[in-house]
Amino acid sequence: MSDQPRALLTADALRERITVMGREIRAAYGDDPILCLGILKGSFVFLSDLVRAIDGPVQVAFLGVSSYEGTESTGHVRITHDVNVSLRGFHVLIVEDIVDTGLTLDYLLRTLGVREPRSLKICTLLDKPSRRKVAVPLDFVGFQIPDTFVIGYGLDLDEYYRNLPYVGIYEGQPLPGR
Repeated sequence: MSDQPRALLTADALRERITVMGREIRAAYGDDPILCLGILKGSFVFLSDLVRAIDGPVQVAFLGVSSYEGTESTGHVRITHDVNVSLRGFHVLIVEDIVDTGLTLDYLLRTLGVREPRSLKICTLLDKPSRRKVAVPLDFVGFQIPDTFVIGYGLDLDEYYRNLPYVGIYEGQPLPGR
């Protein structure tokens, strides 16, 4: 068994798609300012590259949520770090690393919608539609992927593998130090 996961999406493929997504996002908002709301922790690498690909006025804020233990969704969403700016009047773009069940985003759309943003849209690097339990509107999607557990490029397994420069398939690689 290899210690390094097999690549599903290379660093080059990620870079190329994110560049295109940045142009698509700017075209959708025109010259209006955008508040990119990164969902911690998984989106931080994607968010960093994405905001550099969006021309024009962009602000960044973070929201921490938790719904996973190991490789499984618990089905329960909890906010671990609330956003520290008002969303009122902003075009808010929720930036996620991956959408699978849709439960987290469904919760966030309801929770953030009452904070009176000018608009509320979703951008995700990865979409795993085969796992969807709740339909959520995805406005900007990087890649659709099969029903496999992925790590790297910000996505983790028990906080490991976030630093991989690509998205890899987790195939039982041992966790460091175990």
